[in-house]
Amino acid sequence: MPASQDESINDIVSRLESISEEIADKALDALKSAHREGAVKRPETERQLMTARRAIEKAIGVLTRLD
Repeated sequence: MPASQDESINDIVSRLESISEEIADKALDALKSAHREGAVKRPETERQLMTARRAIEKAIGVLTRLD
């Protein structure tokens, strides 16, 4: 893979990592909010956020394995 394409992929991976962290923060906020409200189960919002985060983590894995 050309060096410029490597840099482009690395930039995308970096942005995805930042997005993954943001989603994790939002999921934690959802859990904290649910706990404050007395919920005993994980809120649906947190579950959906974590599903999105797992998808992003998979994309990061695929992109980092590109040659």
